[in-house]
Amino acid sequence: HVSFNKWNNIQSLDGFDSFYGEDDFNGFNRGQTVVESQEVCHSVDVVIIQQRLAVLQELAKRIITENICEVETQVVTFEQYYQSLGHFRGDLRRHSGHQVGFDRGVVEHFGKIYNSDGSFCTDDWHFSGSDLGKQTVVIKDNWNDQSSPRSVDSAYYTARNAYFINRSS
Repeated sequence: HVSFNKWNNIQSLDGFDSFYGEDDFNGFNRGQTVVESQEVCHSVDVVIIQQRLAVLQELAKRIITENICEVETQVVTFEQYYQSLGHFRGDLRRHSGHQVGFDRGVVEHFGKIYNSDGSFCTDDWHFSGSDLGKQTVVIKDNWNDQSSPRSVDSAYYTARNAYFINRSS
């Protein structure tokens, strides 16, 4: 197992391993407790969704660059974030064994990322990465056990290949 606690004597990495746990860099060994199932999924124009996700993407960049001074810690922290978010891909494709959902206990903190004066909130919200999934809300979707595995894999591989095709153009 690779430990990042004070990796390379970088003090800002002190305690890094405790977020997901010593042997779980990116939350792969996560659990899940479904606390609510909602029957309604609202379809919103995909451009609106892309805009919101772009905001979250840029917010992640802002949080990392404004609040971590050591570039090595920026890189390790971003890679952990990127890898942990990637687990959702397996959920969506029904490959992970986890239901597709979100942790409402963690999402509730969204409005507290910045203080009312615009400064970054440094309060400890008293959860760790190992808590993600303990309050999962599952939203009903259109998954069909017969047709979805094939159509979802087709969508996934087409999207994945678009990255490589567009890079070589």
